Amino acid sequence: MKTKLLLLFIITFFTARFLIAQTSSLTVKTWISEELKTNTKPEGRIFLFIAESSGREPRLSSSPGGSTQIFATNIENWKAGEIFTFNSSAELSRSKSISLDEIPDGNYRLQVLWDQNREASHINAAGNLYSQVMRIQLSGNLDVELSLENSIPPQELAKHKLLKEVNIKSEILTEWWGKEMRLKAAVLLPPAFHDEPEKHFPVRYSIAGYGGRYTRANRFVEWDTNFMDWWQSDESPEVINVFLDGEGPFGDCYQLNSENSGPYGTALTEELIPYIENKYRALGTPETRFLDGCSTGGWVSLALQLFYPDFFGGCFSYSPDQVDFENCQLINIYRDKNAFYNEYGYLRPIIRDVTGEPAVSQKAFIQHESTLGWNNTYTTSGGQFGAFTALFSPRGKNGLPVALFDPETGEIDHEVAEHWRKYDLKHYVDTNWETLGPKIQGKIWIWMGDMDNFFLNPALRAFDEMLRTKTNPESDAVIHFSPMAGHCSEYSHIKVLNQIKEKLEK
Repeated sequence: MKTKLLLLFIITFFTARFLIAQTSSLTVKTWISEELKTNTKPEGRIFLFIAESSGREPRLSSSPGGSTQIFATNIENWKAGEIFTFNSSAELSRSKSISLDEIPDGNYRLQVLWDQNREASHINAAGNLYSQVMRIQLSGNLDVELSLENSIPPQELAKHKLLKEVNIKSEILTEWWGKEMRLKAAVLLPPAFHDEPEKHFPVRYSIAGYGGRYTRANRFVEWDTNFMDWWQSDESPEVINVFLDGEGPFGDCYQLNSENSGPYGTALTEELIPYIENKYRALGTPETRFLDGCSTGGWVSLALQLFYPDFFGGCFSYSPDQVDFENCQLINIYRDKNAFYNEYGYLRPIIRDVTGEPAVSQKAFIQHESTLGWNNTYTTSGGQFGAFTALFSPRGKNGLPVALFDPETGEIDHEVAEHWRKYDLKHYVDTNWETLGPKIQGKIWIWMGDMDNFFLNPALRAFDEMLRTKTNPESDAVIHFSPMAGHCSEYSHIKVLNQIKEKLEK
């Protein structure tokens, strides 16, 4: 009996050792198809996406905290006909902690993308190349081949009698960058624009959530029939809608001047808006210019109203990004030592559900962005923190934005944090109230869910408390908090346009 038990133990032990030693290994070879070789640049960044779930293409569905894994590296001289190999021996940045030879067995979808368009901040930009999606079953060693056969086309505005495209050269940004820079927007006209050719109109400037392009206006004329039926009825206000473009050199340009992206605020107010208002018969007065947006658009609309108080006549801001950097989501950038870990040693979450359950940590979010960045850090990712850094941070000696915190350790650079302070909206309003306060009376409306998914409500609470202390004049800003509501849960285009209509009627 003892002999049998010993033999069983030995078999079990070595079987377990053998099973533990067996790890799946994935190798992906990729090259540029013959048809696209003439449109290929030798330098860029190559990406491999590995997605678990079905749905959109992996290159379009990757997000921090999501199941899609990303592996990437730069190639300096990729010659036509050469094969690049993704495997465990390649030096690859990765969006998660596991390597290519540590991926669990299972069913996956693979896709490769070649980011050769350095002029655009996002990897899914015009001219970049990508493969078809391949489904695989990973079990043991697997070698696959994926050729880059497709080129991403430029974005285009839909054709409709009420929808117009604006695409102008910016002399201001061109001079700053030393190369041609263009400003784009979509204009959705009221039906009365064509019916009454002598009439002039108020203008609503709509800013998208993070990175939203001007082509988002396509949704209205292509599939949102409820909106278009309402827009062309007697119930809608006669207002020109302008959808600004969020694209900038380092991600969303935030429509403001910065040391890294250049004078976007000046270009907006001195070039783009005058051009639009002249071409499309706007009334052209501060009292008839309105701003709105949600998330990034909420922050930008509020910031533009505060930094250009005499130029705009009111903002309708929903779930704005952090308006107070003492509550930069869950980080106090002036006091805290580390962005990833709080004072108790716990990983800071950056995303939660409306019940409070954490979904993504700050550290995981940054690791994802650093994989996208061509310098292997979030400062060139084209993502949210890449754009924050481009707007708020000083420009480094290497010509790139200086990181607020170390992308590996999370240690905060408090000298950089002080540079961020001039974009801290609570600090700006607090220190400039004597001159700013009278100019923004009757111009501020803000909405926030008290269970905002990105922890943005504490910053707005602090902003609201600061405003309540103000006198000469007392603030009349309207700030509404919705219990148990999440990010942008109350925002809609019809709602905003009705709010503008109400203000105009008053």
